[in-house]
Amino acid sequence: MAALVALRVLGLFAGGKRAKAPRLPVTAMGLEFGNPLGLAAGFDKNGCAIQGLAALGFGFLEVGTVTPRAQPGNPRPRLFRLAEQRALINRLGFNNDGMDQLAARLRTSRRPVPIGVNIGKNRDTPLPRAVDDYRLGFAALAPYADYITVNLSSPNTPGLRALQEPERARELLGALYEDRAALERRSGRRVPIAVKIAPDFAPETLETLLCVLKEVACDAVIATNTTVERPGVGHLRTATEQGGLSGAPLGPRAREIISKVFKALPEIPIIGVGGIVDAAEAWKHLLAGASLLQIYTGLIYEGPGLVHTILAGLGDRVRATGHDDFASALSAARRNLSSGEEPNMVKLS
Repeated sequence: MAALVALRVLGLFAGGKRAKAPRLPVTAMGLEFGNPLGLAAGFDKNGCAIQGLAALGFGFLEVGTVTPRAQPGNPRPRLFRLAEQRALINRLGFNNDGMDQLAARLRTSRRPVPIGVNIGKNRDTPLPRAVDDYRLGFAALAPYADYITVNLSSPNTPGLRALQEPERARELLGALYEDRAALERRSGRRVPIAVKIAPDFAPETLETLLCVLKEVACDAVIATNTTVERPGVGHLRTATEQGGLSGAPLGPRAREIISKVFKALPEIPIIGVGGIVDAAEAWKHLLAGASLLQIYTGLIYEGPGLVHTILAGLGDRVRATGHDDFASALSAARRNLSSGEEPNMVKLS
């Protein structure tokens, strides 16, 4: 991807300097973030452009999805633009260099912001052995990650979403938490584990999964991955392509899931992702219950300036509440929203 090459070059010349952006500190998962806006997994799968991406002003970055063994992903073409809708359909299929290559990069890389690593299973690993792949990924990468994301929700690896079924999720997360405890005993360092979920749930299925996440004391929920539905784009010829839809049309559905997770698990941080193309959409995700945010497709369409635009817009909204800090401003805005008031800040563009 040409953008990654340019960002690698930017990283070489940035010298640790970062774009000026409003400081909106957030504490979540026991980690400190300079601001709530992160990069979603999938953009820099192999951790090649960490310095350049951090220089754009992100508060954190998530690399991957990475699998134990390198794999090419699905056949091309596998990425389709729906430009008028600011959307993408992808069926990339976890194309990546493998966990050892990423571990080597992270081992020698300076980390200017918190780095999450998104792990998954290889395409040819049978579902009954999926736990083994996730444990391998955790063992290889947790020592170099600020948090680990367990990707159970990509629609582009056959059978992967079956891992969201309660018993399978309980088995997988239980195994990873055992490995996390062993790592903590050895190193004295606790690595948070986030779970990335799909937007395509029947209500009762989501409710059951959230019960499992509460039971195992999940450190964070990332809501959501791409959707196999086609909200607002079904009339387009490109919409018939298989894969997950991301971008602006996903926003309302992502917020619906964020809201449900927030109501069910109010103590667990939510990383809201899906359809964030400007500051207004970012603020809506936060009001719905997100503590942190991630972007990907919006960055493709709007360019690197989107990071500063969103953060500046969030800064405006914080100031409009009359509060000095981001957390207090967001809490006040949520209270106003739940009481039926419409604070002035939601009208800001």
